[in-house]
Amino acid sequence: MKPLFTLGILLAVFLIIVAAGAYPIDSRVVTTLERTVLPVAVPSTSSTIFPYEVSQYSKNGYGNWEYGDGLGYEKRLDLLSPAHNNTSTNHSAKLLRFFDITDIHISDEETPTQAIYYGYLGGQSSGYSPVMLSTTQVLDAAVQTINAFHKEEPFDFGISLGDAANNEQYNEIRWYIDVLDGKTINPDSGVKDNPVPGPFNDYQDTFKAEGLNKSIKWYQVLGNHDHNWIGTNPPDDYLKANYTGEYILNIGNIFTDPNGIKSRGLYMGAIDGRTVNGDIIGVGNVSDFNTPPKVLAADPNRRALSVPEWMSEFFKTTSSPKGHGFNRTDAEAGIAYYSFEPKADVPIKVIVLDDTQPSTDADVGGYGHGSLDNVQFDWLVSELDQGQAEGKLMIIAAHIPIGVEDRGSSLDEYMAWSQVADVSEQQLLDKLHEYPNLILWIAGHRHYNTITPQVSPDPEHPELGFWEVETSSLRDFPQQFRTFDIVRNSDNTISIFATNVDPAVKEGTIAAKSRSYGIAAMEIFNNTLPYSPSGSYNAELVKPLSPDMQEKIQNYRAPLNS
Repeated sequence: MKPLFTLGILLAVFLIIVAAGAYPIDSRVVTTLERTVLPVAVPSTSSTIFPYEVSQYSKNGYGNWEYGDGLGYEKRLDLLSPAHNNTSTNHSAKLLRFFDITDIHISDEETPTQAIYYGYLGGQSSGYSPVMLSTTQVLDAAVQTINAFHKEEPFDFGISLGDAANNEQYNEIRWYIDVLDGKTINPDSGVKDNPVPGPFNDYQDTFKAEGLNKSIKWYQVLGNHDHNWIGTNPPDDYLKANYTGEYILNIGNIFTDPNGIKSRGLYMGAIDGRTVNGDIIGVGNVSDFNTPPKVLAADPNRRALSVPEWMSEFFKTTSSPKGHGFNRTDAEAGIAYYSFEPKADVPIKVIVLDDTQPSTDADVGGYGHGSLDNVQFDWLVSELDQGQAEGKLMIIAAHIPIGVEDRGSSLDEYMAWSQVADVSEQQLLDKLHEYPNLILWIAGHRHYNTITPQVSPDPEHPELGFWEVETSSLRDFPQQFRTFDIVRNSDNTISIFATNVDPAVKEGTIAAKSRSYGIAAMEIFNNTLPYSPSGSYNAELVKPLSPDMQEKIQNYRAPLNS
């Protein structure tokens, strides 16, 4: 009887796995070095449509794409002295290989506490876009793509640069961690919906995530959406109650009303999860409704998380390291910055910052700015001092970039550094330029693939410059992540190879549909991207080394293919 009993258990497990199912990715897994995703131009004869008219996208030519040629590496010498001759350099040893993902914005599309009003007729695509229907499936496709590359050439670690959740909700951050852990995902809230009968054919269907390869350690950064209402403001008691209730949020135009989140008069809208295209319900002026609109059902798992609560979820994981960079003491205090060393035998240190605005850092235009307080700045200086003294190359990972957004630009109220932060942007940049071993700042937040040379202010010491690399969002087109390969060169420099990667979505899957939605949203909202039309940019970033580090790095002789 025992063999039959064991067989029965195995069969039951098999049936559970089959019932949950998994979404496959494309059989060809490549980077943008081999091919790019190119939007197909919308025909000039197409009708102009609103973002919420999802059923009209395809018939009007929105969201179509094709594969284009690959992009090679542009060799960037911006940090080198003009006298430096880099033309005959040989790459002699691989120091580090890692990937970053950012701005996944895992979304509970049925929550009553959204900002759809700001985007369903145009305006802000961050308020509404149909990509919000399938964020868990897109993340799963990205994870499967990462795993495929890891089999070819292992990553030393991965890091997620913030905005894991779209709306600071408990169920959103659990879906995010559970996708990375490879659990069964039910991307639905309230009551169970099934817009298209049968499994694996709509955004509400339960599926089995593959999970990140267990040998890859991954680390987490805090983003502004992870602890603010739609990334804009710390929730007050009114908002907190709204998250777990049935009534669709009534708020004013926070971008124009001086009362901000205290204003009222507009129903923000929600998604009807019973519909194939995620139809919008309950949106518009309060005066247009006889009774307050509701979502289909309340759900306590939609509750808003404080920073300590959000951090504590990263200890409830089956992947490593436990806490994903955070320690329990800091998590209890909401201290979301730390450092780690990826490889014991390589002198490289990663410093993770929390440069999002705390609730005490009020500023005009909401809480999407960069900010550091004096306590974290002092900690950062200590970490940099220690890394420099110990002869370690240093990488800073943060959600919000530095020195790339002008207060006079069109995004000045949302993306620039806070004007009321304890530490000014210039003060921070000046301090960073004191460390020749700082090689790289990586960030997300703006949903762009861009590379900025933070050139040394002293032409006599070019080694005081560093590279800043931003990675696009997995939410919005081009829905990419990046890989980084740091190698030692023969001329006392290092090269950082930054490579964009499109998740290898398989035709007909939910993730493939999301790519079309992302392209359509870009076209309908008239959003512009750097490096159009693909939005991708691959570069070899050359960084000069100080004399001390030249000698130390020369001692490391790992082969390039290690």
